[in-house]
Amino acid sequence: MSSSLSPPNSTSGDCEPGSAATPPHIVLFPSAGMGHLVPFTRLAVALSAGHACDVSLMTALPTVSSAESRHVAALHAAYPAVRRLDLRLAAFDAEASAEFPGADPFYARYESLRRAAPVLLGPLLAGAGEPAAALVADIALASVAIPVARELDIPCHVFFNASATMLSFKAYFPTYLDANGGAAGTIGDVDVPGVCRVPRSSVPQALHNPDDIFTRQFVANGRALAAADGILVNAFEAMEPEAVAALRSGAVVAGLPPVFSVGPLMPVKLPETGDAAEEQGNCNDYRAWLDAQPARSVVYVSFGSRKALARDQIEELAAGLEACGHRFLWVVKGAVVDRDDAGELGDMLGEGFLRRVEERGLVTKSWVEQDEVLGHLAVALFVSHCGWNSVTEAAARGVPVLAWPRFADQRVNARVVARAGLGVWTERWSWEGEDAVVRAEEIAERVAAAMGDGTVAEKAAGVRDAAARAVADGGTSHQCLAEFVRRCRGRNSR
Repeated sequence: MSSSLSPPNSTSGDCEPGSAATPPHIVLFPSAGMGHLVPFTRLAVALSAGHACDVSLMTALPTVSSAESRHVAALHAAYPAVRRLDLRLAAFDAEASAEFPGADPFYARYESLRRAAPVLLGPLLAGAGEPAAALVADIALASVAIPVARELDIPCHVFFNASATMLSFKAYFPTYLDANGGAAGTIGDVDVPGVCRVPRSSVPQALHNPDDIFTRQFVANGRALAAADGILVNAFEAMEPEAVAALRSGAVVAGLPPVFSVGPLMPVKLPETGDAAEEQGNCNDYRAWLDAQPARSVVYVSFGSRKALARDQIEELAAGLEACGHRFLWVVKGAVVDRDDAGELGDMLGEGFLRRVEERGLVTKSWVEQDEVLGHLAVALFVSHCGWNSVTEAAARGVPVLAWPRFADQRVNARVVARAGLGVWTERWSWEGEDAVVRAEEIAERVAAAMGDGTVAEKAAGVRDAAARAVADGGTSHQCLAEFVRRCRGRNSR
């Protein structure tokens, strides 16, 4: 397969809105966690509403988190044209949990899905109504989804929900292992050809253990990429030009299929349903609070939906925000899975802290619409773990990022943030698995410095403008998605 991709000169493909051609049926197969589900639902809407495709979204049940369940319900309520295909995994969940006791619940779900795919995926695709013109599988499921799709004579594309730089690392990592005796436990710095050096300290923590459930999945999926019919990545060329070019040219690894850079996939406004609607009615109203703040005065703090900070680090962060002198909106997470997060803010932070900051700070454990927050005129800085969804949302809104990566791909993403000019990264700050605690004084100092740095704000605005050009009609990402649809349409006409 050729790794080159030449977007069409025209954005009006056979499946553009208003076309009389039969739309291709594209089946999307996400894995677990909001970090994977959210970009998949954005892709579903972009294909369905933006390119007039027939889209089905597989949903693994039961979901790991309540947030996933609410998000899926809201998507189908707002976009009923997107079909729902349910995968019921109870038996496979029990099997994976028994074999990997104590594993991260989301990684355990990846394993359940990987075991279920050879059994359930074929019948589900066969019974999905209109024959599928393409299956788009989550990167976490690539090595098991591609063989099933091939048996059914369905093209299988892989969707990579993180940065193009991380995609380069993942594609190259099996080659690195082979060249170093195949031992994942002896990883050093990884020089990804044509892209960058990923220092040992930025390699995802789990990959240092060859027996970790995540390592097994990561390596298998990296090896499978060459067998895919295409790779979609939620990135745009202007932000990561070296990585996108190296992937397409074969510099990273030979034999990759076409790489479609389709990001940043734009957030979709979904209705609040069920518990989320009740939660918004009962919690402090962050929208009203933001409306009451001066323009560009608020520091937004969130470490995403996947991990919780250790208690001692939460206490230092609280003290740092109190000392920084700026207004702040802080979303606190107390457990890995939201269903297990029963702690009270007063117990976590102390009632004294909440009283002292009530005039200039809002702290909540409730879900907030992050894109809405980042788009608010009051928000001037985002203290972020650098999960890729958060990075793309900050890029689309032009909000500077103070990067504080915590695990997995986040140090690689933080490097992208700093290199692209979207924000700043203090590389010595600790992440999960390291004993060091970042102290309040340094947190306050870094927040105050970032809030006062006009150059950082100007550069972030430049990234925003580049993102807007990429997704506009005729932009690089719009053309890539149109080219992907065109290829699916060609499959339909066979």
